[in-house]
Amino acid sequence: MKPNDVVSSLPNNPTPNTHASVDSAQQEQQAGLDFVRQVITEDLAAGRANQIVTRFPPEPNGYLHIGHVKAICLNFGVAEEFDGLCNLRFDDTNPDAEEQEYVDGIANDVKWLGFNWNGEPRYASSYFDQLYAWAVQLIEQGDAYVDLQSPEEIKLNRGSFVEPGKNSPYRDASVEENLARFEKMRSGEFKEGEAVLRAKIDMASPNVHMRDPILYRVLHSEHHQTGDKWKIYPMYDYAHPLSDAIEGITHSLCTLEFQDHRPFYDWIVEKVKSKAVPHQYESSRLNVDYTITSKRKLRKLVEGGHVNGWDDPRMPTVVGMRRRGFTPEGLRDFCKRVGVSKTDGIVDVAMLEFCIRQSLENTAARGMAVLSPLKVTLTNLPEDMDLTHARHPNVDMGDRVIPLTKEIYIDRKDFEEVPPKGFKRLIPDGEVRLRHAYVIKCDEVIKDANGEVVELKCSIDPETLGKNPEGRKVKGVIHWVSATKGIPAEVRIYDRLFTEADPETGDDFLANLNPDSMKVLEAVIEPALAQASPEDRFQFEREGYFVADQHDHSPEKPVFNRILDLKDSFKPEKK
Repeated sequence: MKPNDVVSSLPNNPTPNTHASVDSAQQEQQAGLDFVRQVITEDLAAGRANQIVTRFPPEPNGYLHIGHVKAICLNFGVAEEFDGLCNLRFDDTNPDAEEQEYVDGIANDVKWLGFNWNGEPRYASSYFDQLYAWAVQLIEQGDAYVDLQSPEEIKLNRGSFVEPGKNSPYRDASVEENLARFEKMRSGEFKEGEAVLRAKIDMASPNVHMRDPILYRVLHSEHHQTGDKWKIYPMYDYAHPLSDAIEGITHSLCTLEFQDHRPFYDWIVEKVKSKAVPHQYESSRLNVDYTITSKRKLRKLVEGGHVNGWDDPRMPTVVGMRRRGFTPEGLRDFCKRVGVSKTDGIVDVAMLEFCIRQSLENTAARGMAVLSPLKVTLTNLPEDMDLTHARHPNVDMGDRVIPLTKEIYIDRKDFEEVPPKGFKRLIPDGEVRLRHAYVIKCDEVIKDANGEVVELKCSIDPETLGKNPEGRKVKGVIHWVSATKGIPAEVRIYDRLFTEADPETGDDFLANLNPDSMKVLEAVIEPALAQASPEDRFQFEREGYFVADQHDHSPEKPVFNRILDLKDSFKPEKK
């Protein structure tokens, strides 16, 4: 949702950016309402607004990411809290970069996050006729003119932060000349780059965004909504505030990068004499460490084959986080904890992970999976048996059947021939409890010709099913699966995509990619897990949280993605 293309963009005035924590936002939350909610409360009390109307206005030129999630939660959230309305509007003013695929994807993402928009989705392109009529009105008022300078000349004459711009030689053309030229632009008589419509404001303004910004440019491109009707397309900065006015938006919420654009936002709404006068309010964007949200750089990751598409579970896109197994509830909780602030900062990714784990604790059924199998033969198990155990220890999710057979698998890391200090799992002549089953003792270690352990022969204590052994204490508990009835599964272990908290460190962000961000394991799972539906989430006991892959999982070929491990380093503030 940043200002449109390079040819017509203005240099950005620097906005203060403090590498801060989210403490200020959390203090605001604890003290009461954040500043956006304070403004809305005051506007309603003063009668400046009878009903709050917000909008989420993405450009359909890519996939939504974690930063958009905050914008969605804010716009839809305040509308819901104040009994207002929130529109979903696609600011589709650049057909060269937009696709129906993105339109559909964005709508799906908003629904998945748990929000419903007011009425049908809206499009800036639906207002093109009105926007054109307003452009003609601006020309007739002497507030706009057609500039025939080249893009290079326009950029050169715009000036800098320390030098004023220079007036275009076409700036003082008559209204009749400008109307004729604008009609020629509309009819396609100009080539791309040969003519633009500019606002007539002040080329000496200290705010470069007010130096006769471009309102329309020529584009001979077919639009995904309007087809080939138009040969000219409005600029984002022109279409966005006027679309807000058309829709009766009361509070136009955006990020701090638009703060310097607000004078033009107000200017254009005033000049067209709109009955509805929306107001823009800026807050900090969401920056998370170990994360990149630049569309250009995310595209580079995809097109360079560094990830497996836009929905790769390592990507910060909504489709990627969904496939990773993140929950809508966890993402909404994260945005609530981050809060709304006027100071840019960087949020600890551990807070995001904490919120996801919190959302999974009482919603993810339990199961057992062995990620690095080591065969164990239970020499004195009289016969195969089915054990019944709850799918969750604290929430009623029903029971599952766990087959216990003579041959089982345990994880290799749960056995050590020469154990390190403090090791509480299986060792030669030592005992552990099989989770939900018997206490076993390791009686024999079998190795291959290379000296690698390939099998353990163990005996069960038949008196320990569901109770502790008499006369001794067994400290260790390990998970397991049946070797003969367990199901082979592909398990993908995902980690952070970057090794640096600031992926921009150094000359090339790609140099900070984590080479171990994805590992594929051939695991064995308990049979009940294979029956999962895509996107079902589980806690693999002692291993972490996992999700049945959205696309690749099937009962015949189970595929699970690790959402997060069980460790949590984030310590939320006490309230």
